[in-house]
Amino acid sequence: MRIAIGSDHAGFPLKERIKRFLVDKGHEVIDFGTTSQNSTHYPLFAREVSLAVQKGEAERGILVCGTGIGMSITANKFKGVRAALCFNEYMARMSRLHNDANVLCLGDRVLGEDLALSIVEVWLETPFEGGRHAKRVELIREIESGCP
Repeated sequence: MRIAIGSDHAGFPLKERIKRFLVDKGHEVIDFGTTSQNSTHYPLFAREVSLAVQKGEAERGILVCGTGIGMSITANKFKGVRAALCFNEYMARMSRLHNDANVLCLGDRVLGEDLALSIVEVWLETPFEGGRHAKRVELIREIESGCP
């Protein structure tokens, strides 16, 4: 799978670990930065990852900041992006099964590394269930297209 990834300074250590984890699992990773723990602005990286997913340059995206909140807010501004902020494997599974989430948001300051990697693994391996949930995702698309 081709996965876009990005973080701000607060999420940089976890982003780097997730990147290695993804490559070890055989995924192709497009890293949109940041490249250090020097202070930066999370919306810049959320924008790049979201655009890559929106344009189909990546099948999925992963964003990491201190809490994941800022990345989630920013990513969900992009048409076609369904970003889910997940704190455990259940949330990751449900974000895929019921919401067809295509961007995962994580918080480096609120998750341990092992839990974060487990969340990533569950999120990547869980398919969209479709069925009654497909109608709900379609409703999201309709609402999105009518928003100014």
